[in-house]
Amino acid sequence: MPQLHLDTGNTGFMLLCTSLVMLMTPGLAFFYGGLVGRKNVLAIMMQSFASMGWTTMLWWAFGFSMCFSGDLKSGTDFAGIIGNFDWAFLRGVSLTTPSPANDTIPLFVFFAYQMMFAIITPALITGAFANRVRFPAYMLFLTGWLLLVYFPFVHMIWGGGIMAKWGVLDFAGGIVVHNIAGIAALASVLYVGRRKVADTGPHSIPLVALGTGLLWFGWYGFNAGSEFRVDSVTAVAFVNTDLAASFAGITWLAMDWMTTKKPKFLGLLTGAVAGLATITPAAGYVSPKAACAIGVLAGVVCFYAVALKNRLRWDDALDVWGVHGVGGFLGILSCGVFATTAFNPAGVNGLLHGNPHFFFVQLAAVCISSVWAFGFTYGMLWLIDRVTPVKVDEADQALGLDQALHGEVAYIEAI
Repeated sequence: MPQLHLDTGNTGFMLLCTSLVMLMTPGLAFFYGGLVGRKNVLAIMMQSFASMGWTTMLWWAFGFSMCFSGDLKSGTDFAGIIGNFDWAFLRGVSLTTPSPANDTIPLFVFFAYQMMFAIITPALITGAFANRVRFPAYMLFLTGWLLLVYFPFVHMIWGGGIMAKWGVLDFAGGIVVHNIAGIAALASVLYVGRRKVADTGPHSIPLVALGTGLLWFGWYGFNAGSEFRVDSVTAVAFVNTDLAASFAGITWLAMDWMTTKKPKFLGLLTGAVAGLATITPAAGYVSPKAACAIGVLAGVVCFYAVALKNRLRWDDALDVWGVHGVGGFLGILSCGVFATTAFNPAGVNGLLHGNPHFFFVQLAAVCISSVWAFGFTYGMLWLIDRVTPVKVDEADQALGLDQALHGEVAYIEAI
């Protein structure tokens, strides 16, 4: 049985990072809340906060165990795709049980840190179907998506599953968080369809700015914390996070400026989030110079992905596919290109450092995750529709989901 060799510095740092990642979900609520119209603010913010409560309950009951109990190497999981139930309800976990990622950190801390990732990932998807989904259907979707998409990919990549055996590297969630959430968003958009009542959003760019600031701040815990200890790689991941966000934000701002002839604040904010999403899988494996290049790539590629979405008239209300789906995909490939053991001896060299095999492993993994997330999400929405209607009707869209579904309004004059 592994023993805990408690390091108070690492443990304190990881508790801080856990708190930072927790803050990202309210940040996301503000970010999305500002982007929609005044009559739908509470409905979309509530979806993020509901995930904080319900995902926590599922994580304690069985989610954590399905992700991190058992592994493919010892034959104690299910085909390398999902874990077992040994840690369900935190059974057998004591004060001296060490984290599987670092035996100087208690398992309770690892449990809490990974729980914050589980909370925010499905909440990301909600921006795609803003103003169109009934709350009972959303709760069923949240449950099913965690079980069928999120938990398997956590285990396959971070829990000793089949993709870990292949050599896939995802430092903080390019596949596990952003790619699968963004592709699920696209499947949701195509299933739910376009809004019948045009939204007046964004109703508050200051709210979007507040949300972006909270996300950016929390992202340091998201990326730097994924080293699970305080060392030089932690510092590099922290620096890379800021560099990529900054370069992507300014790149998007420049692209917007050239296109519309005016520098748009919303473009700057959206670009920064795209940079954060894109650097996530590579943050602890690449050099700061590469992080700058990844930021520029994110600003350009995600900008054109959103433009393509607009041209195809997909009603991805808050650009979840273009920012997170495409950003996560690009980030995984960027890790395959730029990774270097010079900045993480525990990592591998990528394409530019003489290892094309690693690039193709990353490419195969992100293609599989994209197909899986799309198929399972679309099929799940179809099944939920057999149980309870997924879409709100036109009358409720006209009234606004805050009033129609929840009997509340954010602003009195919105009634």
